[in-house]
Amino acid sequence: MSDARLIASPWERMRGHWSAATWLRTIHVMTGVPIALFAAATLVGLALASIVFIWTVVVPVAALALTVWLLPWLTRLQRARFAAFLDVEIPPVPAPEATRHPWRWLSSRVRADSTWRQLTYHLLSPLLSLVGFVAVILAWAACLVAAWFSVETWVSGDERQSVPLLVITLGLLVTAPWLARGITDLDLLAARALLGPSRNDELARRVVTLEESRAEVIAAADAERRRIERDLHDGPQQRLVSLAMHLGMVRTTLTDLPDPAKRMIAQAHEEAKQALKELRDFVRGLHPAVLTDEGLDAALSGLAARSPFPVRLHVDVPERPAPAVEAVAFFVVSEALTNIAKHAEATSAEVMVWRDGDLLRVVVSDDGRGGADPERGTGLRGLTQRVGSVDGALFIESPKGGGTTITAELPCG
Repeated sequence: MSDARLIASPWERMRGHWSAATWLRTIHVMTGVPIALFAAATLVGLALASIVFIWTVVVPVAALALTVWLLPWLTRLQRARFAAFLDVEIPPVPAPEATRHPWRWLSSRVRADSTWRQLTYHLLSPLLSLVGFVAVILAWAACLVAAWFSVETWVSGDERQSVPLLVITLGLLVTAPWLARGITDLDLLAARALLGPSRNDELARRVVTLEESRAEVIAAADAERRRIERDLHDGPQQRLVSLAMHLGMVRTTLTDLPDPAKRMIAQAHEEAKQALKELRDFVRGLHPAVLTDEGLDAALSGLAARSPFPVRLHVDVPERPAPAVEAVAFFVVSEALTNIAKHAEATSAEVMVWRDGDLLRVVVSDDGRGGADPERGTGLRGLTQRVGSVDGALFIESPKGGGTTITAELPCG
């Protein structure tokens, strides 16, 4: 594109001033006056009624309730005006948490920052609308009057007066659209600041969105683990069971084979059984079916029974938490018992799981050598990350020679 096309001519700029957007801005300014006056008169009237009848107590409370109920409707009316004439969508303000209790509803609306920002706009809007209305109307009226006198003087042949009047008319034709645009821009700035969501509202909305996205990711990962567990159980695990059974049958029935062949069959049989055991342990670590079917008590009982050292287990969870929280609690106990078996040199361990209000507390302790440090291994760091995925907290106490206690607090409200 050439530079000549990039630079608009004065006539093109003038024609842009007189486009449909200019008239829509003018209509926006004109319609703002009755809407702003109606809103301000209603709000001020309610305030005066509450002051006059303050001794009744009932009237001020009713006026306050009616005010906070009317504010969103008045705000919707103003947002519709901006959308209709300026093609600008002002995002709605997040409403406080819904409640059926009238006093809680009124209290939440009064304490909301958005309520006071909307009230400020509706009380200041009449001043801005009136000033803008007078300025824009006077500019267009002066333009029409100057154009009329310019035509009159031109027709009468008085060129000395017609030329200045023509210049004034052209100047007003340029000024009036700019004035309408400036008034609407100022009104739009105030509306976005006071009628739209504040920065805190935007941050709160982003936090909610991120929490929902994270919950969806966790749920999807949990569902994927269940699918992998089911596929491994129905596929490779069954094939390994069949292979181990056939090798066991061959090992039992074919007794007249040479010793090297017998040793190879016996070794293959043992390897198949060991692979089956490792696959079962891996499947249980993903997401055991018993956890889904029967809950934490049964799943943790299975972990304690398979542990190579005695484990005292106490589970008191009358109401099952969310599946993602159950999976994290099971993972914490499973990983903690695995670390104890590998590193702690413990003779016993204790696992306690109970519901404490909106928290699920998981405590795993042992009598081993202690000294566990999350910075020196990936196991404890993985536990911290897994607990943090559901907004939980993990605490580790592991003095040297004094055993290790791992405490996980998982929100389940």
